[in-house]
Amino acid sequence: MNVELHVLGRAVKQVQYRQHRALDTALAAVGTTLAQWDALRAVARRPGASARELAAVTFQTEQSFGTLAGRLVAQGLIVRDPGRGRRLEHRLTPAGERVLAAGEQVADEVLTAHFAPLPAEDRATLLRLLHALTPDAATAPAVEGL
Repeated sequence: MNVELHVLGRAVKQVQYRQHRALDTALAAVGTTLAQWDALRAVARRPGASARELAAVTFQTEQSFGTLAGRLVAQGLIVRDPGRGRRLEHRLTPAGERVLAAGEQVADEVLTAHFAPLPAEDRATLLRLLHALTPDAATAPAVEGL
């Protein structure tokens, strides 16, 4: 067993866990959760996308995303329109746009505080190193799935 790699893997998970907890707690103040806000963000970046596409960019299964999307529809934050075949296309409502914008402000504050201990140069290095481990992320036009 390579202890160093296990420690590294756990450290990455710890940072992610702390970030998610902080975001989820702060997003509650604007009436949403991290999962909901991330879904709204994905729908905004891909209007008309299918549940399959949105599930992939939010790191969920299609079934989980479908359940989440149903809750967002019930809250009046997104609409699902019929597409070709059985495809449902997702779009934000004006209420969804407002929740997304409020969540973006919250996320900016939380992430600024979360990464404050690292100078800008170290943050750039960290991002470069993480992209080296996920090559497809380095070419992605927008960061998804906090």
